[in-house]
Amino acid sequence: MKPSQQYINEHSAKLEDMFMTRRQLLQRAGMGFGALSLAALEGMDFLPGTTSHAASNLSQLAPKQPHFPVKAQRVVHIFAQGAPSHVDTWDPKPALKARHGQPLPGMGGDRTALGSPFDFKKTGRSGLEISEVFPQLAKHADEIAVIRSMHTNIPSHEVATVMMNTGSLRIIKPSLGAWAVYGLGSENQNLPGFISLRPGGNPPGASKNWASAFLPGVYSGSSINTSLRRIEDMIANIKNPYTTLAEQRRQLDLINKLNFKHSQNLQKDAKLEARLEAYEMAFKMQTEATDAFDISKEPAKVREKYGNSAQGRQMLITRRLLEKGVRFVQVWAGGWDHHSNLEAALRGKATEIDGPAGALIQDLKDRGMLDSTLIMWGGEFGRTVTSDNNGGAGAGRDHNSKAFSHWLAGGGVKGGTAYGATDEFGDSAVKDKVHIHDLHATVMALLGFDHEKLTYRYNGRDFRLTDNFGNVVKDIIA
Repeated sequence: MKPSQQYINEHSAKLEDMFMTRRQLLQRAGMGFGALSLAALEGMDFLPGTTSHAASNLSQLAPKQPHFPVKAQRVVHIFAQGAPSHVDTWDPKPALKARHGQPLPGMGGDRTALGSPFDFKKTGRSGLEISEVFPQLAKHADEIAVIRSMHTNIPSHEVATVMMNTGSLRIIKPSLGAWAVYGLGSENQNLPGFISLRPGGNPPGASKNWASAFLPGVYSGSSINTSLRRIEDMIANIKNPYTTLAEQRRQLDLINKLNFKHSQNLQKDAKLEARLEAYEMAFKMQTEATDAFDISKEPAKVREKYGNSAQGRQMLITRRLLEKGVRFVQVWAGGWDHHSNLEAALRGKATEIDGPAGALIQDLKDRGMLDSTLIMWGGEFGRTVTSDNNGGAGAGRDHNSKAFSHWLAGGGVKGGTAYGATDEFGDSAVKDKVHIHDLHATVMALLGFDHEKLTYRYNGRDFRLTDNFGNVVKDIIA
């Protein structure tokens, strides 16, 4: 019998309090050795109504009631990191194409107008204009609401990427996904409520984009590298090859009891609480996550619709996670920083996401889930309407924080809608301007929350996702 198992068997019902801070040790020592007597834990009622400390922690993920009826029960955030060009994707500008190669009034400098090399077509019953690079998404035009008047603060990739995900330029704050799970909880206690999928390395800003910051650690996103095909590689140490589940359960219960007593001495230290939550979640994920990420269990026809590509696999995993009750799934689909060779590079990147995203929308619709699932797509800022290298076959676009596009589909969204507008060339948002805070406020509203009232007290202040800003874009809500 292993020493750890023998210890559990002999002492699981009779553990002594061996934990104290240095301050407590000095206090007790000053009163004599009699003060160092330790009370047995046998029969102690740790948490009335629960079976263990970990169960109490994970109850933070239990489903919760929002401020008003929800329109979207779950969210998929497809992050087109790198900043896609809005005038080549979702914001048609015929006037810009007409001035191609010419200086634009008021722009200054030596850069000339770069008209889009792509045609826009009216699609669906609504006649929503969508670039030719998205033929599959265009089939779902009547489900999509495009915001053409987005703008942000700073056109720097890392700063703007974190800003899009957290609403913060400087202070590290909880991500959109963390706030969503904090507010609504999760429908599956055996998987994280927030999962972030990435086909490779970390994006700019790394874990800041899915962190819970000062919210309890249980609301932080779990980052998964989907470029690794085996679940054992995607999630390190997902399985223990040396110890059975039953033995792990007994060991974990012992650790929970010891750490719970230790946490009482430390007055519920947040880092220790997060570690306990991680232990419990890791144990439960051994069976649930293994199934959720195994797309080989899908019929061949379904896998064929999504495609055997990085984004195809991510989108199929996303649908499986949503079905299992995960509240918020972030899907990284980067590579849109097109300073040169715009025509070929953007078309290639659009092709990567077009089919899989279209398949996800159709799949959710077929399963009766689209009306309760909010899908978001967009980058961190937009691109200039002038050439980054004076035209030619290799022409591209520079960074632009004054205008970009973002679309939403599904749960509670008024499909077939184009909201807001940029100027005639697409350089700046001019009508019904929408800031990142406004987008976040709208997402919160679709999830059933007044963004001004979903708060968390930290360092003597009530924080919220939208800081002191944000207006709900009511015209895109059905």
